[in-house]
Amino acid sequence: MVRKIIKIEKEKCNGCGLCAGACHEGAIEMIDGKARLLREDYCDGLGNCLPVCPTGAITIEEREAAEYDEKAVKQGAAEDHPSLPCGCPGSHAHEIERGTAKSEHTITATSELRQWPVQIKLVPVTASYFENANLLVAADCAAYAHGNFHAGFMRNKITVIGCPKLDDVDYSGKLTEIIRKNNIKSVTVVRMEVPCCGGIEQAVITALKNSGKFLPWSVVTLGTDGEVRE
Repeated sequence: MVRKIIKIEKEKCNGCGLCAGACHEGAIEMIDGKARLLREDYCDGLGNCLPVCPTGAITIEEREAAEYDEKAVKQGAAEDHPSLPCGCPGSHAHEIERGTAKSEHTITATSELRQWPVQIKLVPVTASYFENANLLVAADCAAYAHGNFHAGFMRNKITVIGCPKLDDVDYSGKLTEIIRKNNIKSVTVVRMEVPCCGGIEQAVITALKNSGKFLPWSVVTLGTDGEVRE
C-alpha cells in the first residue's frame, strides 16, 4: 500500500541514537553506528523521531510500504521490553552512571543525565531517583538551544522533559503526582521564549499548587539563540 513512512538519510546520520529512543514502536535500530528503519510495519508514519534528530537526517515520505501493524508492535513491546512504555529495556528504568559518552564517530562532554527515561509522559510517578531530588523540568528544545545545558542546568538534578505543543497533553497531573509522592527538594523550569513553552511553565505552577507542598522553584527562559533571557 502507498502510505506515509519515515526516510533516514544515512549520509546525514551522526549515530547519536536519539531517534531510536524516540521511536515508541521500535521500528528504528542502530546498526554500524547509523540509524536504520528495520521494520516498515512498525513505523506508524507520524514522525515522533523527527524532532529529536539533530542533523535533519529523518523526513517523511509517501511511498509503497508494508501496512502499519499495531498488533505486532504491541506484541513485540510486550515480549522484548515489558517494563517501560517507551520500549526501553526494564533495566534502564533506574539511575544511570554518569560518564563520557563515546562512539566510533564522536567523543562528547560528560553527560549529567542521572536517570532514564526522561520524557514526562514516560517517567514513572515514583522512583528511587526522585527521593531528595532537585527536579529539572525542561522544554525539549532547550538542550539544543543552550550549548552548555548539561553542566549549566542538569548537573545534580533529575531531568524530565516535554513539549506541550507536540505532546498535546496537560503535564500538570503527572507532575503533581511526582511532587506529591516523592521527597522533591526543589523545582527548576527551563523553557524557551516561544509562546507554546508557556504550557510547560504553567503545568509546573499548577502541579506545585495542587501538590500541597511548598517548594523553592524558579523559571529560566532561553531565547532561540540559546541565551538566557531571564
